[in-house]
Amino acid sequence: MLAGLPEPRLNLIIRGRDGSWHRRYDLVYEHLRLIVEYDGRQHAGDSRQWLTDIYRREELDQMRWRLVIVTSEGIYSEPLRTLERIRNALLARGAIGIRRTFKPEWQLHFPAR
Repeated sequence: MLAGLPEPRLNLIIRGRDGSWHRRYDLVYEHLRLIVEYDGRQHAGDSRQWLTDIYRREELDQMRWRLVIVTSEGIYSEPLRTLERIRNALLARGAIGIRRTFKPEWQLHFPAR
């Protein structure tokens, strides 16, 4: 948000038809059907987690949701690229009023390497 992207909904819980907890997503733009998920290292190193992630992604595809995955590498080594990926996904999903350039405030939290 410091870069000028719109505020997403945090930790959205999707429930099953019976009201039970089904899935939780990190950052969600519901009206655009866009989810931004952070995948930590355990997602790559744990085969059970990896399979769960595959099934989640296929489920989202079937429901016509767009998923953007961010990692610590993307956040800390390539923060501008990560912001661009999210902005591009927002635009591709039809978001209106999205900045073409980012506000510089975000850079205070990500010093140049």
